[in-house]
Amino acid sequence: MIQYPWYDVIYPDQPLQQGDFIDSCPVIVPSEDIKPGEANAEVLEYNVVVMSQSCDLDPNHRKVDLVLVCPVWPLSLMAQNSSAFKGKGQERLKRGEYPGYHLLNSCDLEGFEREPSVVEFRNVYGVPYAGLVRLCRNRCTRIRLLPPYREHLSQSFARFFMRVGLPVEISLVTQ
Repeated sequence: MIQYPWYDVIYPDQPLQQGDFIDSCPVIVPSEDIKPGEANAEVLEYNVVVMSQSCDLDPNHRKVDLVLVCPVWPLSLMAQNSSAFKGKGQERLKRGEYPGYHLLNSCDLEGFEREPSVVEFRNVYGVPYAGLVRLCRNRCTRIRLLPPYREHLSQSFARFFMRVGLPVEISLVTQ
């Protein structure tokens, strides 16, 4: 069987793409008390992975103002906080049986070592494109999830959002 690497090291001058990991990324979280004309929010930092499609992020043909990112958590932290991510739960996670989460392999690239991690789809954030590009250029290097694992992540994300159950069938009125 062919072995594909999971990750690669990306340098600051390389364009932003789907599957890029950005540690300590600032995200804006609105207050629960939303009022028209008011914007109360908190800026938090999360380790995130870019979920927007690479073709939409291409600097020559950029199609988005906000880059969609999802938080990434160490598996051990998820297991510490929830028994669902322990023992047999980890096997279920590995098989994709928790639609709101996606398991990624550990990274053993020198200087970028990390344990298996979990991408959380239940909290998604939009980060301004220009600010995120600046942030990436001002930092040293980052890692990028490579194909086919990047596409697998994207497919899991799509499956999570496409879960639909209609309570009533659509009735078409013909004239």
